[in-house]
Amino acid sequence: MNAANFCDRRSLLKRTVFLLALFCLAVFSVDGWAGERLPFGIAKIIFEFNSTGQDLGVQVSLDGEPWNEVKIVNPKGRTIFEVEGKGSLKKFGLTELFFESHEPSILEVPVGDIFALFPAGEYKFFGKTVEGDNLVGTATLTHKIPAGPVIVSPAPGAVLDRNNTVIAWTPGNSAAGIQIAGYQVIVDGGNPARRLDVILPATAANIKVPPEFLESSMPYKFEVLAIEIGGNQSITEGEFSTN
Repeated sequence: MNAANFCDRRSLLKRTVFLLALFCLAVFSVDGWAGERLPFGIAKIIFEFNSTGQDLGVQVSLDGEPWNEVKIVNPKGRTIFEVEGKGSLKKFGLTELFFESHEPSILEVPVGDIFALFPAGEYKFFGKTVEGDNLVGTATLTHKIPAGPVIVSPAPGAVLDRNNTVIAWTPGNSAAGIQIAGYQVIVDGGNPARRLDVILPATAANIKVPPEFLESSMPYKFEVLAIEIGGNQSITEGEFSTN
């Protein structure tokens, strides 16, 4: 074998080894994790605006096969959240996660500043199951925030007949291009076991609270949420008492 052939073969061997290394990196180092790719059952990130308190924050929820590692990457490729189970939780695994960010007043932190922290676009969810497989998902965050519903009744502090308690509202004056997908009504009796939570279509404008839910001579707080088609939601709060 002459020197030229030897050099050509050695060069070919180097290229083969290099390409093999790249292949292994691509297959076994997707975000540093190897294994099968499974979808999250739920991967969601939204804005929630409280029109009564004038504050704005972010909510995240996810669900999937039992996992022990999760991270979220924003549209700019930056990791904004990462959590890892330890000890028995790492072995046993988790399935659901829900959290809310800090909700500063927009009078203190302008909406534009909050939008800059959470840019619109696709957020990527990555997880690792207890079996060693990858969980993946995406969620699109928009900056379309609906106006809070305008409460028609009851009036603030009203005392109502528990057999005829109706919560009514009209749509708020949302910006152009915002489409309401539905409304959510929550009535809180001060006891976690006594909480009414109903999802209604976009055509709804009122709901009668079941008398079986209410007790006599009790104070209640309620919320009406307008849910935008992209998932963002705005709350208007109210309160009443029963006679």
